[in-house]
Amino acid sequence: MNGSTAFSAAPRHAASTTPVLEVEDLSVRFTRRGEAGTQAVDGVSFSVAPGETIGLVGESGCGKSVTSLAVMGLLPKRGVQVAGSVRLDGQELLGAGDRALRKLRGADMAMVFQDPLSSLNPTVTIGVQVTEVLKEHRGMSGKEATEEAADLLDRVGIPDPRRRLGEYPHQLSGGMRQRALIAMALACSPRLLIADEPTTALDVTIQAQILELLRELVQGSGTALVMITHDLGVVAGLCDRVHVMYAGRIIETADRGDLFARPRHPYTGGLLASVPRLDTTRGTPLTPIRGSARDAIPWAQGCAFAPRCDSGRDDCLTEVAGSTVPLESDGAGRELRCRHPLTVPPVAGSPTTPGADR
Repeated sequence: MNGSTAFSAAPRHAASTTPVLEVEDLSVRFTRRGEAGTQAVDGVSFSVAPGETIGLVGESGCGKSVTSLAVMGLLPKRGVQVAGSVRLDGQELLGAGDRALRKLRGADMAMVFQDPLSSLNPTVTIGVQVTEVLKEHRGMSGKEATEEAADLLDRVGIPDPRRRLGEYPHQLSGGMRQRALIAMALACSPRLLIADEPTTALDVTIQAQILELLRELVQGSGTALVMITHDLGVVAGLCDRVHVMYAGRIIETADRGDLFARPRHPYTGGLLASVPRLDTTRGTPLTPIRGSARDAIPWAQGCAFAPRCDSGRDDCLTEVAGSTVPLESDGAGRELRCRHPLTVPPVAGSPTTPGADR
């Protein structure tokens, strides 16, 4: 990316270590009349500080996107039960009215959604969609908003930004649509940015550019970034700290380097072992995690990952294992929810192997 796209503003929160976002014991349950309901998020807690990037990692269906929608207050009102606490700069968001949330969304917190084609209004030009944010939250006139919108598109690397303002989403490539979404999210310099699979369906070159753009944002303005992804390559290149989710719960938390060097939970080890490696010989089979996320059992019956776990024991399939095994800290910055974690660090080129109990 050239120099014109860099975010060179001084960090707005450089002197602050107080978390921008604090999520405590967040639970989301989808209900339907006559049915038991589905627990999508179950007691999730994490925080993110100014200038920090955290990752929420896991397969599809683990509760990552639902967590982000709950934080943003974008879940439907009917058929959903949300409990716990979500605080933005100390302000409680759960239970806040629609008017209060609308003032915060776009101005103080913003979200880049997974599919830019469905997230953008196909009947409205890019310029109208970007300037709407500026007029609503920054009180700009039409001319001022247009000038700022063109500058935003230029900052995110969209060529010929003034012409693009008059184009519709279908006239832009997938990468440019994603950049337009990021421009909208950055329009008011939010303190919190949530990126939900922002590189999905993009080619590798465009993925790298989008990630570099997000990295410059965090470093240049001190924005707190929550990256939601199942791509461990994205995590390795961007995140400071990683939370691994499974069946609605966080099962392992660690700094990025430590997580990749010493995965402790069998699910984390399985995710890392299933990633294709460039240093293996041609024809080497991949090492997938058997089964699918739909094979999880309720946490009230045992460890949700037990049916797919190669290092599971009989005591993993008990109510005690599911309901009372907490997310424990090892004193070195790692938290883990597992009775029989991996203990042997992975050898380069081979998957992690189960070890003895703690």
